[in-house]
Amino acid sequence: MKIKRLFFIDAVRAFAILMMLQGHFIDTLLNPIYRNQSSLIYQIWHYFRGITAPTFFTISGLVFLYLLLRARHKGDDRFRIRKGLYRGLLLILIGYLLRVDIFGWFRGEFKTYFFVVDVLQCIGLSLILLIGCYVLLRKHIKLLAALFLTLGCLSFLTEPLYQSLDLSDVPIAFANYMTRSYGSIFTILPWFGYTAFGGFLATIFFSQAHKEKFRLVTVISFFITGFLLIEYSSWFLMRLHYWTDIQLFKSSAYFNYLFTRFGNVLLLFGVFYAAEPYLKGFLIGKIGQKTLSIYVIHFIIIFGSFTGLGLKHFYYKSLNPTQAILGAIVFILVVCFISFHYVKTNAFIYKGVRKLIRTIKN
Repeated sequence: MKIKRLFFIDAVRAFAILMMLQGHFIDTLLNPIYRNQSSLIYQIWHYFRGITAPTFFTISGLVFLYLLLRARHKGDDRFRIRKGLYRGLLLILIGYLLRVDIFGWFRGEFKTYFFVVDVLQCIGLSLILLIGCYVLLRKHIKLLAALFLTLGCLSFLTEPLYQSLDLSDVPIAFANYMTRSYGSIFTILPWFGYTAFGGFLATIFFSQAHKEKFRLVTVISFFITGFLLIEYSSWFLMRLHYWTDIQLFKSSAYFNYLFTRFGNVLLLFGVFYAAEPYLKGFLIGKIGQKTLSIYVIHFIIIFGSFTGLGLKHFYYKSLNPTQAILGAIVFILVVCFISFHYVKTNAFIYKGVRKLIRTIKN
């Protein structure tokens, strides 16, 4: 079986990182008085901001598990497993390092802000969980696919049960992975659900992508499934409630944003997978290979990692729409320029962190 390279993955990652750049810039610096919910432009911006993180988590699960399966097909997945575990732990570490306030620590100020969990920690932990599932069922791909599909659905369905957890007795460093009460931006649940769905898609691509007309069938499936999730997932959850009298289905239906956003992610995948033959060699693909370095650079510039001095410190919620839009464009160009010319690959970030760890040990 010939294993294909999925070029559309880099394009999706590039789209997600660019949406994240403009989303963070505008959300952090735009004056709240201009957040007009009735404005079509604002609605479009809000829509793309809402699907950025789900896209990131889903594509991370897809690409990582696909590489694992491809390595297993070549008879050497042990190296990929070790590399994945190391990368997952490194993402968690980088996530914490970006919240270090050196000047504040020198003044003796150790704030709980350092323990806030963001996207990197959640993706890192999600990758480790994916590896655990893979190790358990790597000899049974169909069971592995079923497990990921089940975990994704359960992560979304059970959100009403864990969204209001009282973890006041749990150390904040651990509680932040399950609750946003202490300032965490992301929590492992429900966000691991998107990574699990990405793992499920990876099993399909691995086992079916070599077949004739797979692209056509997959693109159509992406569009149909995405549409059904957006338009009918709440209705279906209510039907399940009526049939089973299980309150959880009703609670999920009344606050159903997880399945609908996954539907939007599938529509996005459909667009990029359909356009894959035209994306090879384009700049957008190269941007998709530098997502970590771009993320780190943008975080330092906006939020002032290490120094506490970033754009947020000087212009927090003070820009008008014109300033915010033009500023976002310049910001994207600057971050990408730095990433391409001063940080050659994502490996540069990993190498830098490894060097820092060795320095601390010595």
